[in-house]
Amino acid sequence: MVLNFFDQFMSPTHLGIPLIVLALSLPWVLFPTPSARWLNNRLLTLQGWFINRFTQQLLLPLNVGGHKWALLFTSLMVFLIMLNLLGLLPYTFTPTTQLSLNMGFAVPLWLATVIIGMRNQPTAALGHLLPEGTPIPLIPVLIIIETISLFIRPLALGVRLTANLTAGHLLIQLIATAAFVLTPMMPTVAILTTAVLFLLTLLEVAVAMIQAYVFVLLLSLYLQENV
Repeated sequence: MVLNFFDQFMSPTHLGIPLIVLALSLPWVLFPTPSARWLNNRLLTLQGWFINRFTQQLLLPLNVGGHKWALLFTSLMVFLIMLNLLGLLPYTFTPTTQLSLNMGFAVPLWLATVIIGMRNQPTAALGHLLPEGTPIPLIPVLIIIETISLFIRPLALGVRLTANLTAGHLLIQLIATAAFVLTPMMPTVAILTTAVLFLLTLLEVAVAMIQAYVFVLLLSLYLQENV
């Protein structure tokens, strides 16, 4: 039997309807909503503490003008974390393994930071394309290089998130397949492989959260350059 390990990254459909819409809407259903009571339960308190700590950490290097993005960045962070973690459950689909979806997040937000920089401080925004004190013969080359690096930023954002999650899912499936095949032949090796699989799953949980944080952190750094 020939296995195609990349089938797990295909967007599932039911009756011709893509289920990626359901996968994208499911995290919002799982979030607890604040109540009208004076005291919240433990889950709401933990959620509020996490959001407050993350917002403070994210907005620390930004000036007052960048604080307007707090709600957007925090919502995106929590949304990506939930998508990545739900994708680790069995028989589920991870939308963030699709480059098109990640680019759909990265390109508009990156473009918004660039437009804000061009509108509020065009001189400083264009000054990033040419470091101070550059020799005259190198000016055209550096402008081209900096412009290319500027337009590569959204691609790097999307590819980083896609590649890390895809590699982790592939590695988990490879080790799980090896453990399943080795069970009847070499039970001891299969048990050791299962232990490695368990540790790798814990690592993948950490990667799922870290990559969501890195995605939003880089967007905040791009915003910091333009506000």
